Parts: sequence; C-alpha cells; structure tokens
Amino acid sequence: MDTTVPRKNRKKQYIALSLLAFFLLAALGIYLANRPRTLHVKRAEILVKKVKKDNFEDFVVFQAQVDPLHSLLVNVIEGGSVQELYVENGAMVTQGTPLARLYNPNTEFNYLAQETGIIEQINQLNVAKLNLRNQELELSKELVLIEHDYNSAQMEYQLNNKLYDRKILAKNEYEVTAEKLRYQKERKNIIQNSIQRERETNALQIRQINQALGIMEKSLETLRNNKKNFLVTAPATGRLSSFEATLGLNILAGTAIGKIDVMKGYKLTANVDEFYLDKINTGQTGTIEVKEESQEVRVTKILPEIKNGQFKIELEFLGAQPQGLQVGLSFGVKLILSGAMQKLVIPKGSFSSVTQGNWIFVVENGIATKRKIELGRENPVYYEVRTGLKEGEEIIVSNYEDYKHVEKLELK
Repeated sequence: MDTTVPRKNRKKQYIALSLLAFFLLAALGIYLANRPRTLHVKRAEILVKKVKKDNFEDFVVFQAQVDPLHSLLVNVIEGGSVQELYVENGAMVTQGTPLARLYNPNTEFNYLAQETGIIEQINQLNVAKLNLRNQELELSKELVLIEHDYNSAQMEYQLNNKLYDRKILAKNEYEVTAEKLRYQKERKNIIQNSIQRERETNALQIRQINQALGIMEKSLETLRNNKKNFLVTAPATGRLSSFEATLGLNILAGTAIGKIDVMKGYKLTANVDEFYLDKINTGQTGTIEVKEESQEVRVTKILPEIKNGQFKIELEFLGAQPQGLQVGLSFGVKLILSGAMQKLVIPKGSFSSVTQGNWIFVVENGIATKRKIELGRENPVYYEVRTGLKEGEEIIVSNYEDYKHVEKLELK
C-alpha cells in the first residue's frame, strides 16, 4: 500500500531567491553607475604636454593698420545730387581744391527768393534814410528863412530906434517895429529848439537804419557764400581717401563723402577683443616687426565703444618712424600687459573650449584622469596655473569634445 508524501511549500524559497536577485542587480547597477567611465584612446590621437615653470609674460597679439596721424573729413554742407566731379579717390590735393559740384534746384530757388527779399529790405531802409535826410534839409531851409526874417526885423528895429530917439519917428511906428522884432525872436527860438529835437530824433533813426543795413549786408553776404557751398572743396592739403561721390548720387547735407589724410606722420589703429578692455591702458608699450627689425609702439588712445565684440585703440611709434610706411599696411602688434615672472604654466590648447579651464585630463602610467584645476591669466602661448597641477605632470591639451562625459582615458 502506497504512502502519500506531503509536498513541501517552496513559496518562501522563491521569495527569498527573488529578493536576493533584486539586491544583486541593484548593487550591480549602483556599481556600474558610479564606477569611472573609461574610454580607450590611441596615443597618436591626442596631444600631451608637460606642466612647467616658465617666464610668464602677460601680453596680447593683434593686427594693427597704418593710418595718417591726422585726417579731416570732407563734409557736404548743402545737400544735392552730384553734378560734376573734379578729382578721383587717392589724388593729392591742396586746401581749397574743388572736389565736386552739387545741384539742388529747390535750394537754389530758396536762395534766390531770400536774396530778393533782403535786397528789397535794403532798398526800403535806404529810402527811409533818404527821407530823413531830405526832412533835415527842409528844416535847414526853414531855419535859414526864419533867421533872415529875424535879421531883417532886427535891422529895421535898430534903424527905427535911432529915428525915434531923434524925434523923427512916431511912437506907434516904433512900437510896431519892436513888436515885430520880439515876434521874430520868439519864432526863431521856437523853431531852433524844434529843429534841434528833430535832428536828434533823425540821427537816432539813421543810426538804427545803418545798423539794420549792416545786418542785412552781412545776411546777404552769408547767403551768397552759402550758395558757394554747392562746390565741395578740400578742407586741407593731403591725400584724398574714401571718396565715394559718383555722378548723379544724391547726398544729404552733413554727410561725409571722403577724408583728407594729412601726410605728416603715421599712427597705428587696431580693433582688439573686448576681453582686453580692462587690461589695456594708455601708455602701455609693445613691439612690431618692420623689415625684420623690432620697432617700439605705445598706446595713445582707447575708444571703449564695443562694436562686434571689439574696441578700437590707437598707437604711436616710439623713436623715428620706419621708412616706407603706407596707409593701409598692417603689422602684428605684441602689446605687453605685464612684465615677465616665473609662473607654473601649461600650453594653450583647444581643450579649454570644452572645459572652460575648470578641469583637465592628467596622464599617469598610461591612464588619463579628469582633475579639477583653476587657471589664471593667459597670453597667446600659456595659461597661468593657480591650483590643481604640479610641475612635471603630463596633461592632454587637444580637443575634449569626444571625452567630456568620460572620467578616464586609457592610452594605447
């Protein structure tokens, strides 16, 4: 007779095995997630350099262009279309040389109307002054007539007075003569005072008219001079450059159509990256290479306005200017920002575009490990190392674009 064997309950064993597998997988995932990511790289594909101590000189290199020491803009005073051209760009001109003639019919008509109006006002003032002169003449004639009447009355009185004293003339005739003299004398005094006041008033009016005439004459002269502004002339003696006028071109008043380069010396002008705006100051010196010879230059002016990520500076030549300079020539300028000092440095490389100078791969025994660093100043050759590296250590300075998410590199 068969005996029934009861089945064992394996449910607890399954649960225990499941939990063990879960914890093993979790531990494996954590390990894989935290372990350093390693990439195999051929040594020939990277560039390795050493950390070293060297003379660190803070300088910047840029291209500068030769420009005249002084230039004057050729400005259009009266706008219009270009009717005639007398010179070409690049020509040597003297002060006052005609460069171009403009034409503007509306402005010409306005000038003509203004000139006519001023001439009419001048004529009216001259007529007013002439009337005052004629008035003075009439008053003078009247005064002469009055003085004649007074003198006649005085002579008649003197004669009758003698006759009256000799009892030859009757008293009533004598008194008539005396009254007549008194009247003429009083009339003469009144007219003389009136004429004196009239002359003073006329003299004041004439002075005012003369002042107004002087202003009108100056206005007329200025207006006629302005008509000459359609002829554009050279403001100085030198070489005409950037002359952009063409026949028929309409040019607005105040527009610069060229410049005169005064050929009395040269300077250098350059556009420098805005990164150096706070580092470059007037008085700093640098060098350029002219015909394989070094020439010192010095910063004379800084224009801090930023355009397209750059600002403009001007430099002068120290000592005698090099021979053979021409406007437009360019030279590489090495501008010294600070003197040379012994510093821990690393060569510049394309790695910094990825790391921003915050970390770098350090090579040891064929393994390159990511390490945090801090860089300081820079020049076109070196970065200054502040912390994170030691002299003699090897680093990778080539591009990190393919390694930015990797912790280690195994070099083969």
